[in-house]
Amino acid sequence: MAGININESGRQCNRPIAQPFHRPRHWETIILDIYIDGDACPVKNETYRVALRHGLRVFVVTHGFVRVPDQPGVEIVLVAEGLDAADDWIAGRAGIGDICVTNDIPLAARVVKAGGRAIQPTGRVLDERTVGNLRATRDLMHDLREAGMIPGGGVPAFGKGDRSRYLSALDGLIVAIRRAQPLK
Repeated sequence: MAGININESGRQCNRPIAQPFHRPRHWETIILDIYIDGDACPVKNETYRVALRHGLRVFVVTHGFVRVPDQPGVEIVLVAEGLDAADDWIAGRAGIGDICVTNDIPLAARVVKAGGRAIQPTGRVLDERTVGNLRATRDLMHDLREAGMIPGGGVPAFGKGDRSRYLSALDGLIVAIRRAQPLK
């Protein structure tokens, strides 16, 4: 069935409406979703592959055009323009057992506070033990740069090793979340 997909903000997405996504029976122990902060994520394709293997839904949240595969369980969510519109959408829906792929530390902190987990494209998993320290370090470095005490920072180049660590960490995180959840 073809049609025009209209997301929650009322913006039109010119992709056909996807067919219903059915998880195989052995994947029904827990329903967890993956949310991608989609505008500058270098590991979207890797996330789609892992999600398909595990039978998970993926929401790519963006305020601009992002190409997503025509694959069951992968949805693009177009949000209104705005500094934190994508972050607000993700934080409002992510919950216990969900995973957010982001480099945005404040978004990761919001997801973790709601009971989810965050993972950076480099494979670093952020949970209640790690996100607080990382956010404090980020804020301190920002203040030092603003005061001119240290030169401007930047994100190191993304390489093959980062991609490999991400794949391994995402797969391990999914398995760990499922093991920690009681069977329904």
